[in-house]
Amino acid sequence: MALAKGNPIPQIAAMALKTSDRGLIPPFIAMDVMRAANERETAGGPVIHLEVGQPGTPAPRGVREAARRALDSDLIGYTDAAGLPPLRQAIAADYQGRYGIAVDPTEIVVTTGSSGAFQLAFLAAFDAGDRVALAAPGYACYRNILAALGLEAVLIEVGENAHYQPNPELLADIPDLAGLIVASPANPTGTMIAPDDLRSLYDYCRERGIRLVSDEIYHGITYEGVAQTARAFGRDAVIVNSFSKYYSMTGWRLGWMVAPPDLARSIECLAQNFYISPPALSQLGAVAAFDCRDELDGHVARYRGNRDLLLAMLRDVGLTRFAPADGAFYIYVDISALSRDSVAFCRRILAETDVAVTPGLDFDPIHGGDWMRLSFAGSRADIEEAARRIAAWLPRQR
Repeated sequence: MALAKGNPIPQIAAMALKTSDRGLIPPFIAMDVMRAANERETAGGPVIHLEVGQPGTPAPRGVREAARRALDSDLIGYTDAAGLPPLRQAIAADYQGRYGIAVDPTEIVVTTGSSGAFQLAFLAAFDAGDRVALAAPGYACYRNILAALGLEAVLIEVGENAHYQPNPELLADIPDLAGLIVASPANPTGTMIAPDDLRSLYDYCRERGIRLVSDEIYHGITYEGVAQTARAFGRDAVIVNSFSKYYSMTGWRLGWMVAPPDLARSIECLAQNFYISPPALSQLGAVAAFDCRDELDGHVARYRGNRDLLLAMLRDVGLTRFAPADGAFYIYVDISALSRDSVAFCRRILAETDVAVTPGLDFDPIHGGDWMRLSFAGSRADIEEAARRIAAWLPRQR
């Protein structure tokens, strides 16, 4: 039927379109906070960002120079799904140099950030309905990715009594586990698992057929000892690392796995189909990252100073309970004397001080209403100004 000029198109009743329950997962609240902070900043607010774990420095000079050369001389095309051979070789060599552990480059799988590594690992190791344990407090995206994949996240409540980390005693009464995720140093607490305790967890899991997934993305950023890799104890664990944190390359979206032999082909096939390959330019630049230790260790020295400054400020205003920040660049602090609603509390801090911080509810759906997380990865000047603003604001909340 022809429509007269200017007549509206007739509306036809339509059936509701299906939507997937897989997308009905909680938000990563830290990113919601960052969006709100960015909107405030765009409107002219003098915002200081303590909400996300992002170094306040660009990629190392050597990485940027290598990327510039690649732009002029390289196709910047697809790579192998598991990554460029020179980068895999450099990562393997770093395990020998850093930990004294021989890793074959073919065991390395370069990924689109550590987030891509977790997706590949969970899909290769677990089936829908499997139960995977993780600490609470712990990184929010573990449980949210597990939920989107149809896996059951089993939260282990950890606190001072366990140094905010899982241990075999806490696992003993949890039945039917297919996997366990650990992080050392951890997000949001910054706590670490001592080498002997990590070995005990590895042995516990191996004896019971539990797949250990070890998040090691904050290795290199430690203040109270050196982090050990779970790869030191055998080849059964999935090791995840990243160029985002120590290497100061968050936006380059590059991570890696040390893949167990029984998962290697599955991970490769999943990577081929999901991502084709990790970003080529990021890989070409990252080969140079391992030659930039002096620059990167200088960042860690700054983080230590920032940590000490924020801890002193929090103690001065009467907040004295926090997880030991042994590594990473976070302070996880108990605010229950001021508020039991960390989401609303952090929203007020942003609105009234222009300092963005993350509510503990992001990391712990059980007790996180009593806690907040501050990132001290920024510049010294930003941390000093944020501490000044927060120290002036917090006493008025009592």
